[in-house]
Parts: sequence; structure tokens; C-alpha cells
Amino acid sequence: MEAFRLIHPRDFIPRIVELFPGGKGRNYSLAALGRDCLAGLMVGIVALPLSMAFSIAAGGTPAQGLYTAMTAGFCVSLLGGSRFQIAGPTGAFVIIIFGVVAEHGMAGLIAATLLAGLILVIMGITGLGQFIKYIPYPVTTGFTTGIGALIFSQQIKDFFGLRIASSSPAFFEKWAEYVTWFHTLDPAALGVGLGTMAVIIILRRAFPRLPGAALGVAAATVICSVFALPVETIGSRFGGIPSAFPRPALPELSWPLFRAILPDSFTIALLAAIESLLSAVVADGMTGDRHNANMELAAQGLGNIASAVFGGIPATGAIARTAANIKSGAVSPVAGLVHALTLAAFVLFLSPAASAVPLSSLSAVLMVVSWDMSNVPRFLRLIRRSPRSDTIVLLTTFALTVAFDLTFAVEVGVILAMLLFLRRMIEVADIRPGNDDIMAKLAFDGAGKGEKKGSEGKKDAGSLAALARKDIEIYEIAGPFFFGVADMLQTILRRVSKPPRALILRMRDVPVIDSTGIAALESFMAQCRSRKIRLILCEIRAQPGKALEKSGFLADLGPGSAAPTLEDAIAEAERSEE
Repeated sequence: MEAFRLIHPRDFIPRIVELFPGGKGRNYSLAALGRDCLAGLMVGIVALPLSMAFSIAAGGTPAQGLYTAMTAGFCVSLLGGSRFQIAGPTGAFVIIIFGVVAEHGMAGLIAATLLAGLILVIMGITGLGQFIKYIPYPVTTGFTTGIGALIFSQQIKDFFGLRIASSSPAFFEKWAEYVTWFHTLDPAALGVGLGTMAVIIILRRAFPRLPGAALGVAAATVICSVFALPVETIGSRFGGIPSAFPRPALPELSWPLFRAILPDSFTIALLAAIESLLSAVVADGMTGDRHNANMELAAQGLGNIASAVFGGIPATGAIARTAANIKSGAVSPVAGLVHALTLAAFVLFLSPAASAVPLSSLSAVLMVVSWDMSNVPRFLRLIRRSPRSDTIVLLTTFALTVAFDLTFAVEVGVILAMLLFLRRMIEVADIRPGNDDIMAKLAFDGAGKGEKKGSEGKKDAGSLAALARKDIEIYEIAGPFFFGVADMLQTILRRVSKPPRALILRMRDVPVIDSTGIAALESFMAQCRSRKIRLILCEIRAQPGKALEKSGFLADLGPGSAAPTLEDAIAEAERSEE
């Protein structure tokens, strides 16, 4: 299987290497470079308000969001396994980051980001990232929609300009506070927020290629400055954005802090892996390209390490920005590098302008993002059309994400999906008697070919007689033979009225067997021997055959007791009768 293949050195060659002489992109031209520069510039403009907004929503500063998009975005484009991936702060991390900052402070978050980066590198090097694709779709949809609902909930305060000193991180308590303090609504902040949202929606429908979020925020900033509207801005809350890069420094990581943040680091790494690979898959679908998952995860890890070194927050592949990169005409990872350099230029030359950005306009941007993340029409469609078990997983993951936290929701969702899958496999598996079917087939073959003569006719007649007398019992196992269905085997001997001389287990429809299934067969063999019943297996497929041989079961079963065909098994049973 592809997911379990060995790691190869070519899995760790960044896609940008293809642009070098001799690579797949050896025809890279000045025209392609121009397309990449234009696409990178457009994506940089798109990423500008999103990077600041996500960081603010997560409890960080707007500068941290920009530093994250620059450092992580540059590393992922330079070293990544996807040609079009754009990395930076995303909405999926907002709730996790907010919780980590609330519990461990900003220093704890930066340390957790560093550890998460190391975990991602290990996942990429060892190939463990291949398993990320097997997280059930209802789980990813449930927690994505839940995160969207939480992000939307967080924006109510700034969107309406509510004067709440400190807001609770819990979902239901937060809404209770909104109701209590709704009388402090600021009409100016609400107007700015609604105006920004209207610009984004109108531009998205009328001119989808234009960066609606950036233009909406820019328009709101200009209007607030010209008319001196009394709304809260980045400058009034955070003191603006420094016009220089921070000095790189490793976060302090003591043993008590390491133990405290390790679970959060694993959560950040898991979510980064899921979203990054999902974004890469979306990019592949839009372009026909094929990303390298191992190199991508390793690059995401290095990007998060770089972000932590420069005081940033967790980053991952951003689906919306990656799609915008492709739609803007990107050809190679150079576009992602230009995107990072565009943000760096903003910090160096235009950071004073960010101080005038109204917070309600950034809240409007995040509300639109949360709606896109939630994809409510898809969520409702899945509820209506999915099997009931998938709907249960979907709603459970969504509810737990909103009411508790993402880590707990994913854990419960995956476990619940596994249990429901196990139940489906048990329902599919079956052990059924086959004497009547085989007798009918033998009789039909004899009638269709005319009366047989000699030893062959006597053989078929003897087989029919033995099957009719129940001297030979045939049972057919269907489906995977694992711990969930092993107990079915014990019911066979209870069904027979008298012990047969031989019992044949036909295994042509058993694709896989596990150790519990082998143990059940061993117990069944012991019971057959105690009742002097010859046990014969036939038509064993590849994986069960290797497993049974490795465990020593076939050797214990005895010579001739593993027949290649049912006819051979019946013949062996008749010989044992003689």
C-alpha cells in the first residue's frame, strides 16, 4: 500500500529545486518569473489583513501575525513539497492559540510553536504524515465548522464595539456576556464593520480576482481617518507595528513548561499537518500537480521553528491564500517567496499606516473567513445525506469543538468513527454453511455434462453422499477476520447436530486476518480435535496465508489441511474419512 511504503531520499527534495538547471522546471523563463512576482504580490496583499486579524483574534499582536506569515511563508515556499502552497497564520489555529496563551502566556505559546515544529519535522522524516489522510471526513468537517463558529463568536465584541473589559474564552459564557453588555454597542464600529463586510462580499461576487479583504480594510481605514470616526484601531490597542524585524531568539524552555505545553504542541502539530496536506491536495486538484507530503510536513515544521525564533505564532498551509496564488497565475514556489517579501516590505516601509486600521474592519474580515471555514451549506448537506453513523460523528465533533476544545473533539470524533467502522465491519462479516450450495453445484455440473463414468463419477457421487450425510461440513467465512468477528467462529460447532468427520473452512472472501482471528482459529482447531473432527482450510488469500504461516498455525494444522481449492479440500476430507 502507498501509505506504508518505505521513505526514499527523493521524498526530501524541495520543489523549488526543479527550477535549477536539469530540473523539471528547466524551461522557467522571465515570463514565468513575472507571473510568479505578480501572483506573490497579490497574495501578499490578501495575506496582509488576514495575518494581523488572525493574530489579534488568537490573543497575539498584529506584528506577530506579520512576522509569522513572513518567516513561515518564506521557509515553506523555499523548502516545501508543493509548488503553490502559501503558509501563514490561519483560522484553524485561532482557538488553540487563544487557549494556550490564556493558560501559559505568550512565552508558552512560542515554546509550543517551536516544539510543534520539531514534531512536524519528525512526522515528515519518518513518513508518519501519510496517516493524516486517514482521519475521517466527518471529523475534519465537524471540527472545521466548529472552529468557524468559535471564530465568528470571538468577533462579536470588536464588530459591535462592545465595551467588555475581559471576555470569557468559553463559548456559552461569551455569548452571555454579549447579551449583558449589548447596551454598550458602538454605532460607528458597527457601521465600519458592516461596510467592510459589504465591500468584501460585493467584490467577491463582481470582481473575484480583486483582494476584497485588503480593499475593504483599506477603505475602512481611509474613511475612519478622513472623518475622524471614534473607533478603536490597531494603534489605540496595540501601539502600532514596529517598522523593523525582531531579533531572532530561542524561547526559554524549562522542564515544567515543557511538560505543560507538550499536549498543546502535539495538537498544533496535528492540526498543522491536517490543514497543510489538505491545502496541498486542493492545490493539486486545481493544477494537476502532485505534492510531496513528507517534504511538505518537514518544511511546515521548519517554518514553525523559524516563526517561533522570530517571536511568531503557529503557521500552516492556508487553503484560501494557496487558491488565490493559483488563480493569480503562480507557476512555481517563487510566488510564495514574493508573497513573504511583500509582507516584509510592508513592515519596513508602511507599518505606520497599520496603526490606523480599525479593529471592527478586521473583525468583519474574520467573520467572512469563519463563514467560509464553516461552509454551512456543506455542513447541512452532510447532515441530510450522510449515513446516520457519519452524521453522529459529524455532530459530536462539532458540538465538542464548540463546547469544550478541539483536541478533545478530535480524539472523541476519531474514536467514535473507529467504533462505528468496527460495527460496520462486523455487520459485513459472516460465517455461513455451504453444504447445500456445493451439493447443488455438483449436481448441476453432473447434469449439465451428462452422466460421468469411471472414477470421476464415483468421486462426485461420494462427495454428494458425504455432504448430504453431513460427514463433511463446509462453512464459508466472508469479510475481514479480526477481533470484532472472531467470536462468530465459536458458534459453528454449536450449530451442528452431530460431529462431522471433517469440517472445511472456505476463506476465499477473507482479505485480512489479525492475531485475534488467528487465536480464534487455534481455539477452534483444539475444539475440533477434542471432538475428533478433521479441520481443513481452503482458498486462503495472500495476507491471511502469510499470517497463518508465520504464526505456525498451518504447521500445527497438519499436512494437506490447507487446500488451494474447495475441490481439493473435499478430496482431502474424503481421504481422511478412508
